Amino acid sequence: MSDLKVQHVLTLAELLTKGARHNFVSVTTSSLGKGIHRSQQAASKHLLELERDGYIERIRNGQKFSVRITSKGHAEMVKLFVILKSSLDSAPSYIEFTGHIISGMGEGAYYMAMKGYTKQFKSKLGYVPFPGTLNVKLKDKKFVEAKHELEAHDGIRINGFSDGKRTYGWVKCYPAKINNSVDGMLIILERTHYDDSILELISHTNIKKAAKLSSGSPISIRIPISSK
Repeated sequence: MSDLKVQHVLTLAELLTKGARHNFVSVTTSSLGKGIHRSQQAASKHLLELERDGYIERIRNGQKFSVRITSKGHAEMVKLFVILKSSLDSAPSYIEFTGHIISGMGEGAYYMAMKGYTKQFKSKLGYVPFPGTLNVKLKDKKFVEAKHELEAHDGIRINGFSDGKRTYGWVKCYPAKINNSVDGMLIILERTHYDDSILELISHTNIKKAAKLSSGSPISIRIPISSK
């Protein structure tokens, strides 16, 4: 693990962007503080500590000074980069939920069959979903938080529409693997009667029959997440 203190990493990173790896560059504590979103006093303290520990060299010229990152400082930043890259590359590329199946309100079949939705499902998903949604009660709070994280990612958007009498909200669809066997879509609705602890799933097939499930059955859902 790198010996660098956390508070010094951004300071060295800022100095690297200024060209201080191979050259002495003029720096003021005021500009450095703005660059790392810290006070001038904090920036000055960082430079003193980095110089003391051998991560930078400083040349003073009156009230001004120039800074260069030492080989030791660069080596520590490279070490930290390798650790971070390894961690990011090995991070799971999916979000996973677990819960159990519950009975729905019976509205899914009605909405999924509306032409304003079915035309878009056909063109964007490649199929018209089996009428109805499979409803899942999430196991605990951590999966509710995972749902909030998922909402920040782009899904396949089914636009809302109006039939002249009322308007219907958008639907965001996320490709899902259900119990590691059935392909479907987890859907996030603009308007829903359910709270955040409920997930809704659709598929080209009857998920319950395909996965041999019934009300109360445990279920797992895995959503692949793009690394972009």
